[in-house]
Amino acid sequence: MKTKWNKPSRRTFMASATAAVAAPAILRSTRAYAQSPTIRVGHVSPQTGPLASFAEADGYVLEAINQAFAGGIENNGQSWNIEIINKDSQSNPNRAAEVAADLILGDEVDIIVAASTPDTVNPVSDQAEINYVPCITTDCPWQPYFFGRNGVPGEGFESTYHFFWGLEDVIGAFLDMWGPTGVGKTVAGLFPNDADGNAWGDAENGLPKPLAEAGYELVDPGRYQPLSDDFSTQISAFKAAGCEILTGNMIPPDFATFWAQAAQQGFNPKIATIGKAILFPSVVEALGARGDGLSSEVWWSPDHPFSSSLDGQTARELADGFTSATGRPWTQPIGFKYALFEVVADVVKRAEDLEDPEAIIAAIAATNVDTMVGTVDWSNGPINNVTKTPLVAGQWQIEDGNLDLKIVANSAAPEIPITGEMKLLG
Repeated sequence: MKTKWNKPSRRTFMASATAAVAAPAILRSTRAYAQSPTIRVGHVSPQTGPLASFAEADGYVLEAINQAFAGGIENNGQSWNIEIINKDSQSNPNRAAEVAADLILGDEVDIIVAASTPDTVNPVSDQAEINYVPCITTDCPWQPYFFGRNGVPGEGFESTYHFFWGLEDVIGAFLDMWGPTGVGKTVAGLFPNDADGNAWGDAENGLPKPLAEAGYELVDPGRYQPLSDDFSTQISAFKAAGCEILTGNMIPPDFATFWAQAAQQGFNPKIATIGKAILFPSVVEALGARGDGLSSEVWWSPDHPFSSSLDGQTARELADGFTSATGRPWTQPIGFKYALFEVVADVVKRAEDLEDPEAIIAAIAATNVDTMVGTVDWSNGPINNVTKTPLVAGQWQIEDGNLDLKIVANSAAPEIPITGEMKLLG
């Protein structure tokens, strides 16, 4: 049941902090504000579990954001403090829903944000939508976000908004990377039985149709269960079909298992382009020499020509700051996690009435701000409640003993510079 808050009341809350509540009771609360009022922002990400690589930079980014917000944000001539309340989804959709409900009911957040795959983004968004709480999310292709939540084109959602790229963009980036290599066009497809895998492998909205239109044959043995320990069936099918390209969308431990078994069983594609699993240097480094030459989509990098709307620092400066502070290589989610709070700051500045959820939602919908990942503008999107950011393709390459993600294809976003040349595996 969806219950809308009547102005000028502040917030709706769930009567139970459980993940699956068909008809939550709605409580009304009025928070007394001191002279320096506070906006509470709930943040949910997979800080533990198999998707924890997505949240590797959370601590650094949240510290940087808290420093940027330390002086408050001005709205209608008054300074507002921003309090960020951080929760771990544990890489589990049920847990994500539970902590989102707790943020809404227990912490009385004014805005909720989430990132990192539909396993976290979708249940958090659903809880926000049920309770008419302003919600901003990222780090999830828009199709599993929108259709995975049973979104209806032309109608969309009331209080939940998302920015990222779509499957059409990742397919375009992959084809942009594969085409010039001249390899065979039989493609091995690995798609798990989860929200991402079902979206990527979907016959209508996923990879099969556009790959076929581009002259590629996709060999799809069917959905496998996440955290599988045996990919022999899939490997046999790929070898029998003579696949020279491997693609799919996998969590890091699944790809590590598959890639080791592929080597043992003699499946050696010339290109391996995997979404999600090999976005992170820590995962690729763990693969040793077998990580050299793996390729994926590139959402964000130090070479992206964007800068912060908060303090003007560049993508390169943000990435170098993370490495300097942690001793670890930069990771792609840094830029999007940072941009998530850039959008929050922009919304807080512009909302007509920060005590009214409806006014905050209206400010989100009217967003048009240049961020660390590009422009976020919900008046310009592929479908309701969604706006897109640019996407290119890259390859992990070892040079002088160092692992680096080179941007090797950028036709859809030529403003993002090429930094390397695609090479074949083996």
